[in-house]
Amino acid sequence: MADKSARLPDNVKGKWYVDASCTGCGLCTSTAPDIFALNNEGQAIVVRQPETAEETSLAVQAQEECPVQAIGDDGE
Repeated sequence: MADKSARLPDNVKGKWYVDASCTGCGLCTSTAPDIFALNNEGQAIVVRQPETAEETSLAVQAQEECPVQAIGDDGE
């Protein structure tokens, strides 16, 4: 489970975020490329919050598939 207290600072503000446990595998960026990207350190970040049901579904899929559970949806 992602830790919002370890939220990476490059995430855009909002409910969805990636925390510092991200290993940069790129799975989320492949699953939801409009939502996730890799930052300069090679870790994933949320670049845009999901706006539609389809985007939210893709973010949930990325969250469920994340091998280190670094994606959270309880942010602010």
